Amino acid sequence: MRITRRSAMPLSTAVVFAFVMSLAGSVLAAGAPAGMPANAHANSYGSGWECDPGHHLSKDHCIAVKLPPNAVPVDASYGRGWECARGFRESNETCLSIDMPKDAFTNASGDGWQCLRGFRQANKSCVEIKVPANGFLSENAYGDGWKCERGFRAMNDACVPIKVPAHGFLVDASHGVGWECERGYLAVGDTCAQVAVPQNGYFVESSYGVGWKCERGYRVDKKACVPITIPENAHLDYSGNDWECDRPYRKSRGGCGLQ
Repeated sequence: MRITRRSAMPLSTAVVFAFVMSLAGSVLAAGAPAGMPANAHANSYGSGWECDPGHHLSKDHCIAVKLPPNAVPVDASYGRGWECARGFRESNETCLSIDMPKDAFTNASGDGWQCLRGFRQANKSCVEIKVPANGFLSENAYGDGWKCERGFRAMNDACVPIKVPAHGFLVDASHGVGWECERGYLAVGDTCAQVAVPQNGYFVESSYGVGWKCERGYRVDKKACVPITIPENAHLDYSGNDWECDRPYRKSRGGCGLQ
């Protein structure tokens, strides 16, 4: 009887095979960081490990996420691993339905509510905003929820006309009386009085004061601008409307003297 022998693996092939197997074992070992628990996998970048989807970290272990009713899982290997679905809010590790009043809708975060346009929140309900005549709904969720049209200002729960005096013009009525005086005029009570600029003076934009200042080298004297008399060893100060002594002189008895 003829016996057929199987040829043995060449030595070179055996060496290569052993090297490949040892390399594969090293790669597998490197892909499983030391201390990695069950239900975890190696990080896709860097070193270390993280829990598999549907599990979260708890004392170096990856435990399955337990979802309460009306909850959804979140992609995080830490924390509890869930959050309440839209339209529900968390309460003692459960998800409760949002008690939404009439004329409201679910807010952007999904765990609360806000009133529709034209309504404002009052405790746990939405009440209709009563817009007065010559008013309109505002975008502000706080306050009365309305503003007055141009030419009117809010007074109590109404929009009253703004009485603009001669030489005045309308401005934002949210603050103040809703009007200002034209250039060259100053508000005096409910009127705009023309600013009387004296000789050697000039007009200044200001809602208070007399509305004018003196030119450099002059000072205010009641309703006039009078020349400044500069004593010896002195010069005009930085404002230009008074004088100060040269160094090392100091003011003394209306002049500049050494002390």
